[in-house]
Amino acid sequence: MSEPKFSIGIDLGTTHCALSYVDIGACDGEQVVQEVLQVPQLTAPGSVEALGLLPSFIYLPHPSELAAGDLDLPWTNEQDHAVGEMARSRGAATPIRLVSSAKSWLCHAGVDRRAAILPNDAPPEVTRLSPLEASLRYLGHLRSAWDQAQPEVPFVEQEIVVTIPASFDPAARELTAEAARAAGCERMTLLEEPQAALYSWIQQSAGGWRKQVRPGDIILVVDVGGGTSDFSLIAVLEREGNLELHRVAVGEHILLGGDNMDLALAYAVAGKLSAQGSKLDAWQLRALTHACRGAKETLLSDPEIAVVPLVIASRGAKLIGGSIRTELTRAELSATLLEGFFPPAAIADRPQGRGRGGLTQLGLPYAQDAAVTRHLAAFLARQVAATADLAGFIGELPEDATFLHPTAVLFNGGVFKSELLAERTLATINSWLSAEAAPAARLLEGADLDLAVARGAAYYGYVRRGQGVRIRGGTAQAYYVAVESVMPAVPGLQPPVQALCLAPFGMEEGSEAALSEQEFGLVVGEQVRFRFFGSSVRRQDQVGTLLDDWEPEELQELDEIQTTLPSEGRAAGEVVRVRLHARITEAGTLELEALPHDGPQHWKVEFDVRAGASD
Repeated sequence: MSEPKFSIGIDLGTTHCALSYVDIGACDGEQVVQEVLQVPQLTAPGSVEALGLLPSFIYLPHPSELAAGDLDLPWTNEQDHAVGEMARSRGAATPIRLVSSAKSWLCHAGVDRRAAILPNDAPPEVTRLSPLEASLRYLGHLRSAWDQAQPEVPFVEQEIVVTIPASFDPAARELTAEAARAAGCERMTLLEEPQAALYSWIQQSAGGWRKQVRPGDIILVVDVGGGTSDFSLIAVLEREGNLELHRVAVGEHILLGGDNMDLALAYAVAGKLSAQGSKLDAWQLRALTHACRGAKETLLSDPEIAVVPLVIASRGAKLIGGSIRTELTRAELSATLLEGFFPPAAIADRPQGRGRGGLTQLGLPYAQDAAVTRHLAAFLARQVAATADLAGFIGELPEDATFLHPTAVLFNGGVFKSELLAERTLATINSWLSAEAAPAARLLEGADLDLAVARGAAYYGYVRRGQGVRIRGGTAQAYYVAVESVMPAVPGLQPPVQALCLAPFGMEEGSEAALSEQEFGLVVGEQVRFRFFGSSVRRQDQVGTLLDDWEPEELQELDEIQTTLPSEGRAAGEVVRVRLHARITEAGTLELEALPHDGPQHWKVEFDVRAGASD
């Protein structure tokens, strides 16, 4: 394969996708030549426009709904669905045919992410897609748009960086990587979104970032996107006269973002309509939610607009006159988002749970507490010791500190287009710092909230080739596998398990570790389950560390894998003596391999939630 000409960065977002690219050969150090691809997409039946963002929506029309040619794109006339702006707008009126939030479903361990489940509440006659297939269609659309614009430099021959939430677990990372490979991303790397946002800030500063940060700084990246709230901490060090950036912590996976805000706005508007005598049914409320998403984006992107009209179709109405008309005002937007999602909070506050019913509808596992500020407080308190063992870091934290003190804050995500929300968040953080007599954190300005992730990903692909400044970090957690103890059968008692460290915190991509001195028994030929754990706070454990017990907050259980490993000519249920070998791939996914003591075979267990393991 020929050397790539471009480094392509793809933001595979919950509500929008974007593609940026850097001309590798035209760059000089931190001075780069970078562009954003204008993506052709349907904006109405038969109408194609090139836009900077590709909304992450797929519309699945009824066979008789559209005329011939209405779904044609410059590169195909055989498509039976719409991706992008038309999908979003048409789906707002007919939500049962709209696939949305595929990225959130892709990381939901409670469903089969390869099964056709979206739209999740569509009637039987509507075609459905899997979260994996939906992600593949977004990536495929971007690939086709690239190849149409740049036919002389095919997509498959370029360096591709696809972004993911920092909190994605290994299974969600592997599924994203699989979708990217299926879309033609041969040279593919995964990058955490908060890091991508910081890379973009660095690149856009044209070298000036060194004047805005200094050794001992802790940069807090607060990324509130369409589906998740992601927090990362990055420490600034100086080594041999050069500034270095080290990612020292990421938050847990919090399904809290623009989707929740859209629903909150819909309920606020529905309450206003109810007071006026118009009660909406479930179908109309869903349509209103999609309409509020568009209204929210309009209000956040243009501070001059005070009111956005909303139209909700009546059930069975054939004329616009049968629709319900209302509006979303800037005051309603600010009140709902500010007090509902960014309320004042103390550093000792924690996300609040609520009583749950014994039965619930199958859906996304949204965070129970909508307050981003309380989730942020919990994250900073949990990571109070994140820099304690970081060699070369000169930042000092008082002994009585109850949380890690950030010195700078970078916002990312379309939510922070609202200066009110950004100001409230920064003021809340600074109130915590003031309470512990720490200096106020400063705002790192100049971020492109729509395109920062894609731009930063493209720049990172260039940085990986030995240019510019690189954020060090490796894996965001330490990873462990459960090892079941041998004990006699005791009624009602399960054998205790130990947690074996496979990959320590910060293990770099492309590195591997063999647990050569330890042997374990691997059950082959019958169905077994592998339990995995992750920890963002245990930073001293090394490969091979075996934990007998741990505190609940130290290790969080991840997806388990149920599989039947091939017996390779052995008896079903036989326990094979094996050594374990772990690897962090160049793409950023984790692999576990078992090598037998007495033969050439090997078994691989990947975090890919597939039905079986490969040999």
